[in-house]
Amino acid sequence: MLFGRLLPREGNFFELFNQHADRIVEAARAFSNLVANYSDIEKRESYNREVDTAERAADRITQEVNRMLHKTFITPIDREQIHSLINTMDDVADLIQDSAETMALYDVRHMTDDIVRLTDLSVKCCERLKDAVALIDKLSDAATAEAALKTCEEIDKLESDADRVMRSAMSKLFREEPDVREVIKLKAIYELLETITDKCEDVANLIEGIVLENS
Repeated sequence: MLFGRLLPREGNFFELFNQHADRIVEAARAFSNLVANYSDIEKRESYNREVDTAERAADRITQEVNRMLHKTFITPIDREQIHSLINTMDDVADLIQDSAETMALYDVRHMTDDIVRLTDLSVKCCERLKDAVALIDKLSDAATAEAALKTCEEIDKLESDADRVMRSAMSKLFREEPDVREVIKLKAIYELLETITDKCEDVANLIEGIVLENS
């Protein structure tokens, strides 16, 4: 399929996908900085605001894509694929914001090594997601389609790594943490962070479907 000939005059869906992926990475990196500087309240609040700003920008892009879908007669890829992709990407941004908000709401006092590991894997997933999204508009090229599939496989592997870290973290938490309140707090954080990688894998699966259908 020659995507370029089918782009709607109203705008470029692929460019909006790329802009959204940029905001996801911005949110993920700001969250990583929040975790790294958690003991500094001023920096923590500053990075929290950066997460919020990136998430709100991602929301606006999602709304624009959905608005364009209603106005565009011919779309470069299947309409349902566009709708599913942008909304699943938006779920990633939402989960990053949810993780930052939950830490504040639950008054988490310190970061554990497992939070740091899961955060690192989440950032890597988001960065690879951005790389995969950037390839979607060039899938008519066989080498690009293959690169997209390889990137999606890397996201799958990172998600599996995060799942293993979370299982280990949960086991240690229930065996070693005597404070029930801390168990509840940390369990919620671990699950949210692992869900970020789950949702990135969902995006990767959607991209794989687009590749197979359109390359």
